[in-house]
Amino acid sequence: MESTLALLQDPSAWLALITLIVMEVVLGIDNLIFISILTNKLPEASRERARRTGIGLALLMRLGLLATVSVIVKLDTPLFHLFGRGASWRDLILIAGGVFLIWKATREIHHTLMPEDGEHAEDGKPSMVNSFASAIGQIVVLDLVFSIDSIITAVGMTEHIQIMFVAVIVAVMAMLFAARPLANFINANPSIVMLALAFLIMIGMTLIAEGIGTHVPRGYIYAAMAFSAVVEGLNMLARRRRQARRA
Repeated sequence: MESTLALLQDPSAWLALITLIVMEVVLGIDNLIFISILTNKLPEASRERARRTGIGLALLMRLGLLATVSVIVKLDTPLFHLFGRGASWRDLILIAGGVFLIWKATREIHHTLMPEDGEHAEDGKPSMVNSFASAIGQIVVLDLVFSIDSIITAVGMTEHIQIMFVAVIVAVMAMLFAARPLANFINANPSIVMLALAFLIMIGMTLIAEGIGTHVPRGYIYAAMAFSAVVEGLNMLARRRRQARRA
């Protein structure tokens, strides 16, 4: 209790909290894009429940990992050496997550370009690709990867567990409020779906690069995403004006 009161009176602790919240929100964008694309393929009645379930699991997973932060820190310990470089559990998890993300985004691009392939099973019902359980399972897999990356980032920025808990809770709550508007925007603009899937492939490649020891500054990734989003926004504006003139 005394340590918490001391933190409340420490300006550097507040600065660390604000910085960590911003960092966690930025890191959560990747997770949110994936959740939005995946849940938009579900029946409309199930989408909101799937989004809330996926984000809720992300919160529980991150809080659970924070409770075992001493174990998470050890994930950076090399398990074996390959080509003169140590490979840790974190590296293997990032590589596996990156491969899964690239595979999933490529599969979704295929379904977007050729929706008649694999959208429904032979009996006309939604396939496993679009089932609620399948969506939640895939969200959990990516939640684990992004959560480990998020917690390791938090540990590197502050040593106070209370600050980490508050930052993670605030960031996940922000994801929860942004989930529906982002999903609706992506769903209403088909060209945005392709752009978001391209983002996921880029993020997957970044995870693999991080796993093999090549650090890619996140600023470059998000700057590229922001530039692409601005260009696509200008294209959408131009298309709407052309449609208005035709009307």
